[in-house]
Amino acid sequence: MHEWAIANAIIRELERSLRSSPNIRKVRIVLGELQNIDEAVLRQYLDMMMGEVAPGVEYEIDHEEAVFECLRCGHRWTLRDVNLSDEEREAIHFVPEAVHAYVKCPKCGSRDYRVVKGRGVRLVYEVGENA
Repeated sequence: MHEWAIANAIIRELERSLRSSPNIRKVRIVLGELQNIDEAVLRQYLDMMMGEVAPGVEYEIDHEEAVFECLRCGHRWTLRDVNLSDEEREAIHFVPEAVHAYVKCPKCGSRDYRVVKGRGVRLVYEVGENA
């Protein structure tokens, strides 16, 4: 059901954006790795709703790798650089902020770091000409 909530939020935001910019022809949906979204399920929900809210608007889905930066030593790393169990990944999927409970800087061991990118969902619109 996590994907249903995300699909619904995407559709509502697209609907709002279409009111102010009716020439949107394509939306690129960028999924942050920390969200750990099941793309097939998300597509299924989007396909059910897009025709009603945004007929003629195409969408594509891209993924953004999570990148972290340690505030103590400056080291940057990705999730590939740490070992997480399936249970830990699932916890992060539902609450991305939980990453701080499971991941620490692989260089100095600090939990004082920031997520540089790869969190959340972002929409990027492509606008076409007036018909």
